[in-house]
Amino acid sequence: MAKASPQFTCTECGAAHKKWAGKCDTCGAWNSVVEEAPLSTGPASKTLGAAKGRRIELSTLAADEAPPPRTRSGMIEFDRVLGGGLVPASAILVGGDPGIGKSTLLLQAVANFARSGLKCLYISGEEASAQVRMRAGRLGLSEAPVQLGAETNLRNILTTLEAERPDLVVIDSIQTMWADMVEAAPGSVSQVRAAAHELVTFAKTRGVSVILVGHVTKEGQIAGPRVVEHMVDTVLYFEGERGHQFRILRAVKNRFGPASEIGVFEMTGAGLAEVANPSALFLSERGQAAPGSAVFAGIEGTRPVLTEIQALVAPSSLASPRRTVVGLDSGRVSTILAVLESRCGIPFTGLDVFLNVAGGMKVLEPAADLALAAALLSAREDVALPPDLVIFGEISLSAALRPVGQAENRLKEAEKLGFSQAIAPQGTKVEGGAGMRLRKLPDLVTFVGDMFGAG
Repeated sequence: MAKASPQFTCTECGAAHKKWAGKCDTCGAWNSVVEEAPLSTGPASKTLGAAKGRRIELSTLAADEAPPPRTRSGMIEFDRVLGGGLVPASAILVGGDPGIGKSTLLLQAVANFARSGLKCLYISGEEASAQVRMRAGRLGLSEAPVQLGAETNLRNILTTLEAERPDLVVIDSIQTMWADMVEAAPGSVSQVRAAAHELVTFAKTRGVSVILVGHVTKEGQIAGPRVVEHMVDTVLYFEGERGHQFRILRAVKNRFGPASEIGVFEMTGAGLAEVANPSALFLSERGQAAPGSAVFAGIEGTRPVLTEIQALVAPSSLASPRRTVVGLDSGRVSTILAVLESRCGIPFTGLDVFLNVAGGMKVLEPAADLALAAALLSAREDVALPPDLVIFGEISLSAALRPVGQAENRLKEAEKLGFSQAIAPQGTKVEGGAGMRLRKLPDLVTFVGDMFGAG
């Protein structure tokens, strides 16, 4: 029998290598390539083609099936991100920075599901049962009918789940799980892949919903092989800055609902509180009109959210001026600065640029281009924008303004919060007419001339 050749895998990105190397060629990480045993080297893997399998049942695309039933937790923001509630036999992966509040969020959620009638288990691989009970006591959840366990051995966990037959189980976290049939350390690529595969398979075959907690890398991606994100039905990221009390639960993948949906929470002494109107919360600390401030009317999933983009432009004493960006795509910022200089004749050479989205929010929508440019110009010219103005629109490399979707929802949300005027690209379609003064501009040059008297 031929000996199985060793496998080498990068612990950062999961890329496979034929031999060991000090640096991963795929992601560039150093000392991340480790040797792992093959997943299967037995005779079954070599005789797969000799055995005849069972014929699978086929159906047509016209098959009429009812949508899956859902169970609501009562946490409106959590249910919104899931697509309307928890689907039976679904697998959910929740990632986030250490200490951001993932365990707190899921403990509150599983307690609410248990109170709604589901049989729920919480398996902790990072904390002892007493530590989880202490957190539950601080959150006022001690009386919730949740069964608690502390274990890292995957075989013991699956045996317990088989005996208990719960409706929902939370595994905190997948990186601490240890499968004894895999010769690798807990947290390695092969261990995470094997543990996730076994848990997801159990969820699908036994009708049990599974929520897996995952650690993230320094780049903000869930640690371990990317195949785990393909295995599960839903991938959620819990985001936020430790200096801010706001936390955002964002769906980046959802087979049972819209992706990019967000739920907003506020960290309090009694746990995470839901924020029903995030726009009002993000703008609550906005004071008098000041240079460098622009309000962007954005869309997160299906929800309109207004956020404040702040900019500061100051003379630089450095050969290479600083570009500090928080909450925005730095590549997009560089592009807009280049368009302002090349198409509008407004240079930022020799100037430090600092950009921030208030409240710890992350804005990745291209519709924020025009608001971003407005904040930069306002800071550079030291001219404050009108306090009742909202801005949205995409900027092309030719400085033309491109219309964006759901303009009517953006304007309705702004009007509800007391804004009376808006600037949007020419071609923006608003059916029915919002009760706001809407100015439609064709390009960035026109915008600069109208707002700042230059261009």
